[in-house]
Amino acid sequence: MANVNKVILLGNLTRNPEIKQTPKGLAVADFGLAVNRTHTTDAGEKREEVTFIDITVWGKTAELARQYLTKGRQVYIEGRLQLDSWEDKQTGQKRSKLRVVGESIQFLGARQEGQPARTQTGGRPTQVRSENSAPARTATAPEPLDGDDYPF
Repeated sequence: MANVNKVILLGNLTRNPEIKQTPKGLAVADFGLAVNRTHTTDAGEKREEVTFIDITVWGKTAELARQYLTKGRQVYIEGRLQLDSWEDKQTGQKRSKLRVVGESIQFLGARQEGQPARTQTGGRPTQVRSENSAPARTATAPEPLDGDDYPF
């Protein structure tokens, strides 16, 4: 049986990316994402629920995240879930944390003050892919049809 581990998120950064280098020099960035969900209760009351998610990106994606992402910036992320497990050194208890490893990122919204302009994309959202992920797919909206274009 096939397995799928795919996550798609659209939210706002809760903190600026923290970037580090592996011993081999590969960049890795960690940041937080807040994703909001609005729903109506059985009593008809509208509620907003916020989920906070830890995100990790690698390589060129990490470097670009440091360059373009700041707290509050909206971002679209495709990635996979990863469960990290370790033993707490102080208590000896087993601990675990679920995170998303970002494989494709699109920077959305207006650029924040102090960020470089995105000259290569003409102001459109910038899409960045991890070196290990599949080629990016770009969806474009079809042109509207006028009355003569309908096949019936």
